[in-house]
Amino acid sequence: MLCYFYSMSLDLSSVKKIRRVHFIGIGGIGVSALARMYLKLRAEVTGSDREADSPILAELRRLGAKITHGHKAYAVSKKADLIIYTIAISANNPELLRARALGIKALSYPEALGELSASRPTIAIAGTHGKTTTTAMVAEILLVARRDPMVIVGSLLRRARRGGSNFIAGNGPLVVEACEYRRSFLNLSPKILVITNIESDHLDYYRNLTAIKKAFRELADKVPAGGVITEKEYRQVKLPIKLRLPGEHNQRNAQAAIAAAKKLGLSERLSRRALAAFRGTWRRFEYRGRTLSGALLYDDYAHHPTEIRATLEAARERFLRRRLVVVFQPHLYSRTKLLFHDFTASLAAADEVLVLPIYAAREKRDPEITGRFLATALGQAGTPARYFGSFKTAEKYLNQRLGRGDLLLTMGAGDVYILTQALAVKK
Repeated sequence: MLCYFYSMSLDLSSVKKIRRVHFIGIGGIGVSALARMYLKLRAEVTGSDREADSPILAELRRLGAKITHGHKAYAVSKKADLIIYTIAISANNPELLRARALGIKALSYPEALGELSASRPTIAIAGTHGKTTTTAMVAEILLVARRDPMVIVGSLLRRARRGGSNFIAGNGPLVVEACEYRRSFLNLSPKILVITNIESDHLDYYRNLTAIKKAFRELADKVPAGGVITEKEYRQVKLPIKLRLPGEHNQRNAQAAIAAAKKLGLSERLSRRALAAFRGTWRRFEYRGRTLSGALLYDDYAHHPTEIRATLEAARERFLRRRLVVVFQPHLYSRTKLLFHDFTASLAAADEVLVLPIYAAREKRDPEITGRFLATALGQAGTPARYFGSFKTAEKYLNQRLGRGDLLLTMGAGDVYILTQALAVKK
């Protein structure tokens, strides 16, 4: 049995001398976790982001970070000790160019995470789907077991105050979500690795599924013998597992988390008790309130056809008699184009679908694919669907149409959650 616990101070030798850190893309869910870490270490934290505001940026400002809107060279101080940047920025980003001209050490988020991983025992959770929830579940188990983990997760843990946090400062092992995009997870040095599943995604970078599997294999090869937990192994955990979260996919996530905890020497009984109280994370089938007419509002991060299908199944499971209305914001032109027919098939499980414009994120506009195309395809296949060019027009339509027997579910990896904020009755 593998067990990798020993005491370690948060003041790691690799970071304690860093007093001024600038983050490019500080509002990103991963980058912001490292910003929280340096704030916890009482470093001076500055940053920039293309978004003017978000719940994550608001919380970072509250904690003491100084953040500018947009990317400008002058945002980088000559006194900065370290630059950490999101891999979503371009190579000619003015802040990155200035940092390099000044000779300031600059690390991508995966590289910075890799340095942290090298400094302490690491439990990495990888996979096309489910890694955020599984990471949070493993963290919950270790917290209940008083193992004092350091946690970096791609969402906000709902156990924390003030709306949650994507970072927990602990003296024990590092529990981290391992992202496969651009082979980022190969920067990690995991002692234990959970692979939830592998499917086609990020096809703007990977050629095909074979290339994706090769990257996962390279990550697995970095792990000590006996440290890799695959689907075959975690499915040996007996079902059902008592959870607050609905859906078969969350049962599988819980199986994986329990299997990881077993590898760490923790009892299944303790793990099941911890997961029974687990409250989930931000934007994972999260209850957002009710409309004035009484319709329920939920929000979910699902942005891949498999995730959409699983989430809609979970919604049907919990709210069998409600009309299911989905507002879907496609994420990335490349993903929408390459998985177009899969999106059409998965969204067909809804009673009605509203499609918003594609959230471009890191990509340039592609006129060959739009949200309107997806709405048209859904309608032609028999699913009532409409395209809305803005949140405002979608909000107006929903306020007129939603009733007491409806469930509205916003879905996507962009900022579609804003719509539930607008529709919810203010307390």
